[in-house]
Amino acid sequence: MVFESLSEKLQNALGKLRSKGKLTEKDVDTALREVRLALLEADVNFRVVKDFVKRVKERAIGSEVMESLTPGQQVIKIVNEELTILMGERESKLNIASTPPTIILMCGLQGAGKTTTAGKLANNLLKQNKRPLLVACDIYRPAAIKQLEVVGERVGVPVFTMGDRNNPVDIAKAAIEYGKKNNNDIIIIDTAGRLHIDDDLMEELENIYSAVNPHEVLLVVDAMTGQDAVNVAETFNDRLEITGVILTKLDGDARGGAALSIRSVTKKPIKFVGMGEKLDQLEPFHPDRMASRILGMGDVLSLIEKAQASIDEKKALELEKKLRSQQFTLDDFLDQIDQMKNLGPIDEILGMLPGINSKALKNIDVNEKDIIKIKAIIQSMTPEERNDPSIIDSRRKKRIAMGSGTTVQDINRLLKQFKDTKKMMKRFTNMEKAIKKKGKFGFPFF
Repeated sequence: MVFESLSEKLQNALGKLRSKGKLTEKDVDTALREVRLALLEADVNFRVVKDFVKRVKERAIGSEVMESLTPGQQVIKIVNEELTILMGERESKLNIASTPPTIILMCGLQGAGKTTTAGKLANNLLKQNKRPLLVACDIYRPAAIKQLEVVGERVGVPVFTMGDRNNPVDIAKAAIEYGKKNNNDIIIIDTAGRLHIDDDLMEELENIYSAVNPHEVLLVVDAMTGQDAVNVAETFNDRLEITGVILTKLDGDARGGAALSIRSVTKKPIKFVGMGEKLDQLEPFHPDRMASRILGMGDVLSLIEKAQASIDEKKALELEKKLRSQQFTLDDFLDQIDQMKNLGPIDEILGMLPGINSKALKNIDVNEKDIIKIKAIIQSMTPEERNDPSIIDSRRKKRIAMGSGTTVQDINRLLKQFKDTKKMMKRFTNMEKAIKKKGKFGFPFF
């Protein structure tokens, strides 16, 4: 899970302050000592940690905390605000040219996921009704051009290529002319990387930069490399003047050092984060939402956006009608499982809910095999059985078990789960009716 280790340690350190009616400077020092250690263990830059703790302490021993009725909560609020500032305060959007095309230069080392990220970015822009063009300027890495073509085909975005025998500067210039003729309003240039930073790499990037004058220079770095990612960003920025950073593999980074250090060290914003291998798993970076998630305060806005993007609105309305009329069937249950899978891993979804701490998420183990088993059982039922599970007797259970490769106990477990789900949904529906009737929150059902 993202920031799992850091999140748990920060929540533990600050949780001790939450219940205190009064805080002393010693209480604050003790908590901040744990915060400092947690940040250093998360591979956050030492200078960044030092400045962060200093700012929090100055505010935490001031009147806004010491004179507060809930001093512990005030300290947590300060840490949340300072974490947000550390990561950039607010979302930093792409610089879109007033006169198309907008030219985006992608750069970074090999292995960071630059080519795939170029495809993800194109996919993201395509959903915003843009007309992106991908440009293959990596003529050195074997199969780099082919990889970009495959990625482009998968997201439905054209790829401009002139093979691997032309100069990357000439390819970039020709691509822009091609894009203008074909009404492409965004041109994403995928450049060559190296295993390490060298003069040849930088000189080629500088030549492309001078030739095309990009509106955005996005550095792609692997979040899991921690402090090394920050060092790479600093070096690229010194030579190339990057405009933003894309952190890949953030979903696999339990520490979070790169995300917390890059903005402060380079003064350049994190614009996007890669949250998985799929081509739709590139998300805009929201510092305020990420800070809230780290501190266990949830990220409801991102959850809503995920739901809006992943859940079929028409199906959701149909489901609402069925719930109101108590016609929820096993087919609907199966459909809900599929829609929930589209939202992403269950621990990631629960991590966006306020009050769910990182320690609780460790105990959640949702097995993909269990979901496959549930689908097999429901798909082995007749339409009548799915519509009215009450008709499923012992003879039918044996038949369904044989057809799905499961046991009668598995069938019983699923039917109980479905029954409990229906009960819960009925309670929510009744509760909503009661609220509308009374005009206030009275919960007679709990």
